[in-house]
Amino acid sequence: MKKIFFLLFLNIIMVSAFSQEKPAYQIYNAQGEKVSYGKMLKALTDKEVILFGELHNNAISHWLQYEVTSALSAQKKLILGAEMFEADNQNQLNDYLKGTIDAKALKSTARLWPNYATDYAPLVDLAKEKQLSFVATNIPRKYANLVYKNGFGVLDSLPEQEKVWIAPLPITFDAELPTYKNILKMMGEHGSDLLVKAQAVKDATMAHFILKNYQKDHVFIHYNGAYHSDRYEGILWYLKRENSKLKYGTISTVSQENINQLSKENLNLADFIICVDSNMTNTY
Repeated sequence: MKKIFFLLFLNIIMVSAFSQEKPAYQIYNAQGEKVSYGKMLKALTDKEVILFGELHNNAISHWLQYEVTSALSAQKKLILGAEMFEADNQNQLNDYLKGTIDAKALKSTARLWPNYATDYAPLVDLAKEKQLSFVATNIPRKYANLVYKNGFGVLDSLPEQEKVWIAPLPITFDAELPTYKNILKMMGEHGSDLLVKAQAVKDATMAHFILKNYQKDHVFIHYNGAYHSDRYEGILWYLKRENSKLKYGTISTVSQENINQLSKENLNLADFIICVDSNMTNTY
């Protein structure tokens, strides 16, 4: 009998040793308080537009984008949209969702990001499976590059049929927004007013296509680099200028060595901040 108790005790010790928690991420609210996934999801069901800010190569960020979208699709009517698709590729994206073209044809006809297959194809295929709209919200990169080289004025000379892929002109711009000022600070001698304007025209265009495609009684989930919506600026600043009545929700993703406490610099980034262990394997 003593031998049996000893073996049971040894088993408990071994199970305990191998079951120490080693979470890959922790969710926080804007104030830095820990929040469960369930609580975040419940709060998001009350929103009409959700900006899900990602780190482009972060596996946890992409996984949670899929999980949140899948869970919300069981409760709400959804519209999806993403920075990773440029507005002039909307027809190709629609054709894939309808089954008119396959994944190979989409890859050959649309400008897909290098990490599309691992990070964004699951979201597009989820939209296809559930017959959801998926909106290509970003300005075609060649026009953003024109702004980077010449400023907003260069957009006025574009043919009218090309202006439909950009936010209505003239582009409203506030150079004093902390996010844009911080870009200049981070870029140092490589920063310029034109660089910030190129960022702004992306933000303005994504906001434009979100509102253009939003439908009442739906939730529009938009996937974008966190910096496009951090600190309630970027895309959200443009959204609120055009429609301040919608209920907006924001998510950001950060990487820290210690995820047990949110760093001060990551406070107030968004309504919910996904803090990922910096040792997490990247998708590229």
